[in-house]
Amino acid sequence: MRPELIQATDLLHRNTPEAVEEAIGLLQNTVYSFSMKVCGHTEDAEDTTQEVLFRSLGHLAKIQDPQALAVWLYTVTRNRCWRMRRRPAHAPSHTFSLDELMPDEAELGRLLEDAGLSPEGNLLHAEQHHLLHQAVLRIPAQLRIVLVLHDMEELTTDQVAQILDLQPGTVRVRLHRARLSIRKEMNRILNGTPHQSDGAKPARTKPQAPEAKGRQRPSECRELFLNLSEYLDGRVEPRTCDQMRKHIEACPACVSFLRDLRAAINRCRSLEVPCDSAVAPRLRSILTQEYLRLLGLPGAEKFPAVL
Repeated sequence: MRPELIQATDLLHRNTPEAVEEAIGLLQNTVYSFSMKVCGHTEDAEDTTQEVLFRSLGHLAKIQDPQALAVWLYTVTRNRCWRMRRRPAHAPSHTFSLDELMPDEAELGRLLEDAGLSPEGNLLHAEQHHLLHQAVLRIPAQLRIVLVLHDMEELTTDQVAQILDLQPGTVRVRLHRARLSIRKEMNRILNGTPHQSDGAKPARTKPQAPEAKGRQRPSECRELFLNLSEYLDGRVEPRTCDQMRKHIEACPACVSFLRDLRAAINRCRSLEVPCDSAVAPRLRSILTQEYLRLLGLPGAEKFPAVL
């Protein structure tokens, strides 16, 4: 869970104008950033933030547990986003199969060549964050929402399942597909590969020559690729985990792919989309005034309701 939600819960319980204003600001940034990651439209995110927080004011003081606040806030925001959402630019019309998300021999070769680069080579600079945001918006919506909630908003599998009304197992399956999808899309952007036009079907791969078929990845590699998210998140049984670790240590290609997938996940976790600095203070002032008024707390006059 994001530490901002824990901090906001604590601040609200102090019942001072200054603490309430700070808490509202944290919640405002959380809702706006989440809305932008999911839908990608500034106007929709601003409208969603305003409506969700106004609807939430009467409930915030009753919520004692940050986890309950997180589930409630993200559920309301998700529902509002889904009602208003417009299809993001470059949204995919084709959902890749797991086989299409796996690296081929050529890509694994490139990963092996890049293995000697410094760790800094896998980090995104501040000016590249907008490219990461575009990559997030280009993966299928049902995968994107799971990726955002789990890896960016730092919720647990059970919390994501509760918010999306899914089984935890379904969340895990979608999370892994989302991670593979974002890895593929981010590498495409960072390597300058043209994006497949909307509505176009993926190009068919050429039949492999007999000698190429002999170089296909062993079945153990494919099985490992299919379960890497469980391995990275420590959700594999000890015996299976030991088997996977032994295979990884003996397979340079799997080491490179694991490293690349982990880098993609870390990049996702670094993405923040802050509120417009010209709009946020005015809305925060109005929300703070209304919250103090609803609870009958002094200090509302310090926050004039002027847009």
